[in-house]
Amino acid sequence: MSKTAFLTKDKAEEIAKRWPTPFHIYDEKGIRDNARAVKEAFAWNPGFREYFAVKATPNPFIMQLMNEFDFGFDCSSDAELVLADAVLPSESEYNDGSLPGGGRGGRIMFSSNETPAAEYERAARLGAIINLDDITHIDFLEKIIGPAFPETMSCRFNPGGTFTMSNGIMDNPGDSKYGMTREQLFEAFRRLKDHGVKHFGIHAFLASNTVTNDYYPVLASRLFDLAVSAHRELGIHIAFINLSGGVGIPYRPDAEPNDIYAIGEGVRREYERVLIPEGMGDTAIYAEMGRFMLAPYGALVTRAVHEKHIYKEYIGVDACAANLMRPAMYGAYHHITVLGKEGAPADHIYDVVGSLCENNDKFAIDRQLPEIEKGDLIYIHDTGAHGFSMGYNYNGRLLSAELLLKEDGTVQEIRRAQTLRDYFATFDGTPYGEKLLDCISR
Repeated sequence: MSKTAFLTKDKAEEIAKRWPTPFHIYDEKGIRDNARAVKEAFAWNPGFREYFAVKATPNPFIMQLMNEFDFGFDCSSDAELVLADAVLPSESEYNDGSLPGGGRGGRIMFSSNETPAAEYERAARLGAIINLDDITHIDFLEKIIGPAFPETMSCRFNPGGTFTMSNGIMDNPGDSKYGMTREQLFEAFRRLKDHGVKHFGIHAFLASNTVTNDYYPVLASRLFDLAVSAHRELGIHIAFINLSGGVGIPYRPDAEPNDIYAIGEGVRREYERVLIPEGMGDTAIYAEMGRFMLAPYGALVTRAVHEKHIYKEYIGVDACAANLMRPAMYGAYHHITVLGKEGAPADHIYDVVGSLCENNDKFAIDRQLPEIEKGDLIYIHDTGAHGFSMGYNYNGRLLSAELLLKEDGTVQEIRRAQTLRDYFATFDGTPYGEKLLDCISR
């Protein structure tokens, strides 16, 4: 089986004349269509909001597309807070009624862990919803913002043990560093109430990249039961349940994709079964999807530059793990299309490799592909999330450009490629700063 690239060979060659390979490129139409589907799937819940996980694709041009659907942003660092601040419309646009209800800060969910004080300071200044990862952070936060806390806050829950569904073990939250125990969560709510918090959120992330329509409904059911208990025992208002991320995509071409409408309907059934009878029908449903929102709508385009014939057959490309870490880090599968040879038989077996001085710098191992010749364009699928964003500079390899394929077929540069001057810029003010820049121009 195969996947379909959103670029033809001719279009990719046209792009490469202006932006040399490697480059990451995103499909604007695919992103918009998917965002629209997510919004429709949860339209039954008036308070629903997707908080796009900025860590997946931290680019303001991509984030601006999320603004069109009144999504928010899930942030976990200072840089991500700055990006959200830059992209969101001004407070006055919310206050004058020209945009949907709720304040600007409510579009930012700050879900961090081991958080520096300066990041809590910025989140509080922006009016973000602060989602506490640990009960000890209550005292830490009080030292930063004082005893009067925001009226709306959230806490992250970790049930421990293993997270199982009908198809078996999905993940092991008990080994995760994130979140609080049930007892800690309830104590945190009590203490937050004493600090003036009036509206509470419950957040949990229990499994990664699930390719099943049942994950969100099963998770929702457990969190809804927890919310009912908190409401009864503590007399608090549960304003929202945040299902976080975890809804995945089929990286392999033979896997069945998730149906976001079936997922939304499954959550609705649990909502009506658990929350409605308790008079909690005003509880909003939030999500923080990154992979599902973006991964299928991005690709890394690289060119075959070398071939090697020893104990195995190797194709060397001009991208490397610095451009896409997932295969090297996790052994993750990313489908590969040789542009222009989509219909050719996959009768060659290659390792497709990059130039890092690391033997795990491989995009594919023993992959059946059409015959690849030097100069061929290689399209690596599903890099729209956790692709460029996980890039790094080992061996001094530079980050690529990011491009956006517009709905009208034009291409927009949304981040230029890194240069050697960028790479050496942090030596400014040292004896080597000017010397390195001089060496670049030799």
